[in-house]
Amino acid sequence: MNANIQIIEKEGHAEYAVVPMEEWRRICALAEDAEDIQAADNAVRELAKDYDEAIPVEIVRKLLIEQHPVSVWRQYRGLTQQALADAAGVGKSHISQIESGTKTGSVKCLRRLAEALRVDIDDLFSEDGQ
Repeated sequence: MNANIQIIEKEGHAEYAVVPMEEWRRICALAEDAEDIQAADNAVRELAKDYDEAIPVEIVRKLLIEQHPVSVWRQYRGLTQQALADAAGVGKSHISQIESGTKTGSVKCLRRLAEALRVDIDDLFSEDGQ
């Protein structure tokens, strides 16, 4: 810790600390590191309790390179379009149209797909809203 810290008192009690900018940046970096460690610890706890799942990096890459999320999640879960359609109670052609981007799917349909794929409905939308 830097010895060049100035303490400002108010009514006889330390009220403020003025620190050199370099020291302030170091403190901020340490605070960010502590937040990152806490977030990682929380994620590990959630994984241990089965509240969340670890997604392989290959799946994340597919989602990021604009493959349709329904298609990515369906393949990740090892389902055919027909098996997903059966599980969600929709037609196979509807799944195909959603994956190709020719249809977006109703909220009701997307909820059923999300349930069948064991993901949040938000996970079925790409960055561009499709």
